[in-house]
Amino acid sequence: MKIAMLLDQIVFPQVINPKTLEKFHALGEVSINQTQGNDVDNAMSLIEGADFAVTSWGSPAMTKEILDKCPNLKLIVHAAGSVKSIVTDEMYARGIRIVSAAQVLSTGVSETALGLTIASVKNFFALNAETHAGGWSHDGITEMYDITIGIIGFGLAGKHYAELLQPFAVDVIAYDPGVSAEAMAEIGVKKATLEEVFAQSDVLSLHAPELPSTRHIVNRETLASMKDGAILINTARGSLVDEEALVEALENGKLKCACLDVTDPEPPVADSPLRKLPNCILTPHLAGQAANGLKKLGDHCYQQIINYLEGKPLSGEIRQESLSTIA
Repeated sequence: MKIAMLLDQIVFPQVINPKTLEKFHALGEVSINQTQGNDVDNAMSLIEGADFAVTSWGSPAMTKEILDKCPNLKLIVHAAGSVKSIVTDEMYARGIRIVSAAQVLSTGVSETALGLTIASVKNFFALNAETHAGGWSHDGITEMYDITIGIIGFGLAGKHYAELLQPFAVDVIAYDPGVSAEAMAEIGVKKATLEEVFAQSDVLSLHAPELPSTRHIVNRETLASMKDGAILINTARGSLVDEEALVEALENGKLKCACLDVTDPEPPVADSPLRKLPNCILTPHLAGQAANGLKKLGDHCYQQIINYLEGKPLSGEIRQESLSTIA
């Protein structure tokens, strides 16, 4: 059995630790990229004769040219989130399955969203600045009690965020046209319309995928419909927010604050107003997994090969028909 590692020399040590690599070697031959490049020619050399392939950020698309080199390829395990840059119709036509580690990344996203929720309602950021400047007050504090927290997008991250909120005495509502009210109710969430989520939320957390239909879902009109002093959290994609409209809402006090782990473009341009606003909290796209947490991706990929070999269900499998509705 051969496993092809289609990861460049930068990504490889970020997502696969030595212990996990030992486990891959125990399964069979492992071909590892020895160059800094990750182009098609290199991928063709690595994948020749492979039964399984490991991909990640920067790996090439699985074209006919590449797949002709590995007629026995059964499964691609993707040590990253979105597989859209990897998958091809040719791959699915050959019956090759693909698994994403999006659920591993989404755990970090939802945990970060919870942290930003607690910190922003308690007004940590503003009070930290005030205290450093010599002040000492409890201005702007709200507890995680008897408030409404809205979620846009009830996929992996949105659902887990809702689950993390359940121990708190808060009302959780969510908008996602692809998820039933019954499925939301199972974890204590009320399904709402998009208009209701914007109008009723004290905290609004974005977890929707980047699609034409979600671009600038947060705009002047939807911001205007929000409660005065509401909080916006975006750990999804920067394109969901019209940043010009957001700047206005932050400057005029419509929003208490915005916590943005993602922007459009990314990073924000040097003179972006978002960088200057004290009520705009910016983090450098760290919500998913960062530093040592990225190595969870390699563990996930290894486990899915084991699941395949043992005839067990694959966790995170991406089917062709779902590509149009996922990130």
